[in-house]
Amino acid sequence: MEPEKTYHMTAEAFRRYGRAVVDWIADYYEQIESFPVLADVRPGEIRAKLPAHPPEQGEPFERLLEDVTRLILPGLTHWQSPNFFAFFPANTSGPSILGEMISAGLGVQGMLWATSPACTELETHVLDWLVEMLGLPEKFSSAGAGGGVIQDSASSAALCALVAARERATDLSANERGCPGNLVAYASSQAHSSIEKAVGIAGIGRRNLRLIDVDARFAIRPDLLLDQVQKDRETGRTPFFVAATVGTTSSNGLDPLPAIGRICRENGLWLHVDAAMAGTAAICPEYRYIHEGLELADSYCFNPHKWMFTNFDCDCFYVSDRASLIRALSILPEYLRNQATESGAVIDYRDWQIPLGRRFRALKLWFVIRHYGVEGLRYHVRRHIEWAQRFAQWVLEDPDFELAVPPPLNLVCFRHRAGDAFNQELLDRLNRSGALYLTHTRLHDRFTLRFCVGQTATTFRHVEKAWERIRQTARQLETDRRATESLSGAPAPDRAPGR
Repeated sequence: MEPEKTYHMTAEAFRRYGRAVVDWIADYYEQIESFPVLADVRPGEIRAKLPAHPPEQGEPFERLLEDVTRLILPGLTHWQSPNFFAFFPANTSGPSILGEMISAGLGVQGMLWATSPACTELETHVLDWLVEMLGLPEKFSSAGAGGGVIQDSASSAALCALVAARERATDLSANERGCPGNLVAYASSQAHSSIEKAVGIAGIGRRNLRLIDVDARFAIRPDLLLDQVQKDRETGRTPFFVAATVGTTSSNGLDPLPAIGRICRENGLWLHVDAAMAGTAAICPEYRYIHEGLELADSYCFNPHKWMFTNFDCDCFYVSDRASLIRALSILPEYLRNQATESGAVIDYRDWQIPLGRRFRALKLWFVIRHYGVEGLRYHVRRHIEWAQRFAQWVLEDPDFELAVPPPLNLVCFRHRAGDAFNQELLDRLNRSGALYLTHTRLHDRFTLRFCVGQTATTFRHVEKAWERIRQTARQLETDRRATESLSGAPAPDRAPGR
């Protein structure tokens, strides 16, 4: 009698195909520099190649892997390329990938301590390790009233902090009766867009978010913050929340935490500090100045999935008073009641986040820390910053380029002196080449190129080659513009003022 067909993958087949997948990933990393960094496809091109209907019968796994190579790979922007200098690093690593694989294989649900005790306790322990590794204030350790949790992103961390601050300001009434219309939040004009999204989602209202102007280094001005807080109080509003940034997205600007923290303490405001990318730099003692004043914060987050070789998603979110967060987010339906929770002796991370379910994210972070050690992580962070500073020096030494702002860490904001249109075309040509990938921002209302060093496989050679490519492309663009001017008899538009 033939065995009943189960349609599942057998253990033996899983072993065979698992090895094939690991080989495919290893081959991908060995070949990654041969791919254009930015995907060169038109909208809808990938979908047009996919079957219109799902398969009625299962397909051989070999065909699935073939289609990843044939259909998916050409439509990817290669974030792990050593020539990826756009946005921010989203670096992963061998130990992170393997940790994620084990997490997927275990398939546990970590919503309660009782649903997987090791999932919860490892997360708490690794988050405490990071307090030590980054030199964070001890109040963020689970040994006291605070503690840490892994969120999916800094956006979710900001929303959780905002909701906790809202409930503290309203004595938990906003959860029960709705949000009053007089609450006011504050952030820098350079703060991440997630803050604006969070105030909308939390019912504060985007009109009640005050974006405070910045100084020449794109850091929030504490004097203007204090003035706005006082004006809002005088008009009967209730200031309750400030979001400060350590490493703004556009320019890596560093908000002055000591001054902001004092304003928050004196006015009873919740201070949340977002150090999404830049926070990793604090693993090196010489860069811990970026966290000066953090002891005044109520919450803090940074993303190992940006610059600590841990694949997305992995944001480490800390609070100084976990009770405030839990009171704001906790709901206990009957089907989640259990003896461990009711004993009060355990952490249930479902009360520290928006969703109920949660993955075993701590495993990959644990693997990364144990594989590299603090020494190995410092080694790479120091070199990324060193190479970015070398790049900045080359910009300063080139008469055709200028820095938009001195770079504090691993992000260089620069531009060609020929003006906005020139820089836009320069960026487009560089990205179309496939040799590297940059993104832009606007600083002082001028089009500015961003060059961020932080990918796992990037070496000094890649930074050197990128700078040479930028200079060569700029020279060619200048030649083309002169040819156009010669044919038209008129100078090309959009020269920078005074140039």
